[in-house]
Amino acid sequence: MGKSVIPPGSDDGNQIETVDLKSALEERYLSYALSTIMHRALPDVRDGLKPVHRRIMHAMRLLRLNPDQSFAKCARIVGDVMGKFHPHGDQAIYDALVRLSQDFAVRYPLVDGQGNFGNIDGDNAAAMRYTEARMTDVATLLLEGITEDAVDFRPTYNDEDEEPAVLPGAFPNLLANGSSGIAVGMATSIPPHNAAELCDAALHLIKYPAAGIDKLVQMIPGPDFPTGGIIVDDKASITETYRTGRGAFRVRARWEKEDLGRGTWAVVVTEIPYQVQKARLIEKTAELLLAKKLPLLDDIRDESAEDIRVVLVPKSRSVDPELLMESLFKLTEFESRISLNMNVLSRGRVPNVLPIGDVLKQWLEHRKEVLVRRSKHRLSAIERRLEILGGYLVAYLNIDEVIRIIREEDEPKQVLMQTYDLTDNQAEAILNMRLRSLRKLEEFEIRKEFDALSAEKAEIEILLGSEELQWKTVAWQIAEVRKNYGPDTDIGRRRTSFGEAPTHDLADIHHAMIEREPVTVVVSEKGWLRAMKGHLADFSSLAFKEGDSLKTAFHAVTTDKILLFTTGGKFYTIGVERLPGGRGHGEPVRIVVDMENDQDILKAFIHDPERKLLLASHSGNGFVVPEREVAANTRKGRQVMNVKAPDEASCCIAVDGDHVAVVGKNRKLLVFPLSEVPELNRGKGVRLQKYKDGGISDIKTFAMADGLSWEDSAGRTFAKGAGELSEWQGARAAAGRMVPKGFPRSGKFS
Repeated sequence: MGKSVIPPGSDDGNQIETVDLKSALEERYLSYALSTIMHRALPDVRDGLKPVHRRIMHAMRLLRLNPDQSFAKCARIVGDVMGKFHPHGDQAIYDALVRLSQDFAVRYPLVDGQGNFGNIDGDNAAAMRYTEARMTDVATLLLEGITEDAVDFRPTYNDEDEEPAVLPGAFPNLLANGSSGIAVGMATSIPPHNAAELCDAALHLIKYPAAGIDKLVQMIPGPDFPTGGIIVDDKASITETYRTGRGAFRVRARWEKEDLGRGTWAVVVTEIPYQVQKARLIEKTAELLLAKKLPLLDDIRDESAEDIRVVLVPKSRSVDPELLMESLFKLTEFESRISLNMNVLSRGRVPNVLPIGDVLKQWLEHRKEVLVRRSKHRLSAIERRLEILGGYLVAYLNIDEVIRIIREEDEPKQVLMQTYDLTDNQAEAILNMRLRSLRKLEEFEIRKEFDALSAEKAEIEILLGSEELQWKTVAWQIAEVRKNYGPDTDIGRRRTSFGEAPTHDLADIHHAMIEREPVTVVVSEKGWLRAMKGHLADFSSLAFKEGDSLKTAFHAVTTDKILLFTTGGKFYTIGVERLPGGRGHGEPVRIVVDMENDQDILKAFIHDPERKLLLASHSGNGFVVPEREVAANTRKGRQVMNVKAPDEASCCIAVDGDHVAVVGKNRKLLVFPLSEVPELNRGKGVRLQKYKDGGISDIKTFAMADGLSWEDSAGRTFAKGAGELSEWQGARAAAGRMVPKGFPRSGKFS
């Protein structure tokens, strides 16, 4: 008998509820997304903490792990957090606890750890049963006043206890320690800042609430990372990042050139960018070194102990240290981008991206609210105490009658209340008095306490009635924090400085990242490219695929760039180091660049940005172009000569001299001044020679003073001096005259 599909206790299946899958998924996914955003990934703008961190702080407070108390096992803390407040994995809680103690991960640690809490190399902390922790002074600032009704409490996940919805937050924790997290459809990334600078900006905002972002950036010039480093962004970029709440900061390692004597030196790195694992950074650099992508670097050593000391040994003493570091910044995490996405929960409910001014304002509003709530809590406590003290004074003034009532009456409480017009609390307090309190000195103490509390009550009532006084008190509290974490303190001094990235020629940096080796570049007729090691003297031994042959070959070095000019008038730029090696036949050009199928390589040569080129099409149009203008940075190349089918690009030569000699397929030669050819960056050009039919055969530039020369098929050289060329000289776009005797039948000058 098969299993029943009807639920137990049902005969007809009426208990099955049909749900639309689409609406159910939407509803449940939205519920999950909101849970992740609100209760896991985004920090609260008021205390800068996510729920897991807030629960850790609260649990440590309940365990009385104050900075002046002894440490407790982390396993005990994690157990309390998980059992009472945070129903998630113990490892996730411990990881969060560990990070709060790491002085290289958190600018102002909230946890004081004892034992192995990991290191900047990326090693993990010891298991929680081996490590111990307690709170730091910063954590006590965040919790200050939590027992004085400063914040709301809410039931825990099992309704057995209560937890704070937010901490009082007397420290600007969100910006000072930063935060990062990935929610559903949104993320947050806030780098750490300097607490003293944040306090300065907050005090300025109390005084001038409408202060602009430019003024705030004067006080908060940028992040302050626990690992130091140098920010190389300009002020305008940083200001815009803070204005929008989105952006990034470029952070570089701090380094110096160390003289080793006898002209030798090494670069010593003493600070690395934030959140970069030192061991992984050195490993990655060593891999690049082995792959010959850092030719200026000879060796990398880690000589770190307490402080970071990474030694970079140059290939030779003649290497420019700045160029060496630029090549490392380009390829490794010695330069890192730290993003800023100020996505936070406003009032603990609304996720939004805020500019830095709004973040500080919301923190200040929270601090004012905490002050008011603590003041009201203190006021009610004073009123309760004054009420009881008033009852005590009545008892002392009428001590004999009070004793008689207590001894003789059946309901002394009611009689006391009626006789002396006392409240229930006052009568209860009198009945609970100890006999030793009846001495005369006690009456003096009560009157003194009554007067002091009355004065304090008056002050608090004035405070609660004046918003100006409330802001003045908040400012005083913030000034105290600034004093304790100011730039003259060890923890408060700024660690990250600002600088400018040196402006080096991109070509120099490119060369610095490539091992300089001699190669022979080989291009076949069918467009196959390769780079053979060394400078080959004999090209006749080169092998090609069947039906293919040598088009051109030339000597180069791996730091060179080569230009390919195609029949479609396009230039492509390829780094020699990117060319396939000499084993096999290389690779087709269309794998390396995006070249159209109906085009072929016309010419390949080493790029020289100081040179000028003369381009000509088959129909006889041409122009001069500076070579630096034809280099292309993408696979798509750069269209320089505009040609329409059936016309195509036909010649590309380096300009050298003051005259141009053009010979057509009709074997007519024309010589005219180079000055008649315009210099363009792109275009069709002008008519160089006129043809009835056919087109251009070859073109050459030369100095008229030296005359025009050519080679015949037998390798013999012919030359015509300036006087002998007069009959072929003419204006540009003329037809020209038949070539002189001895000119090659190929129609080419060489």
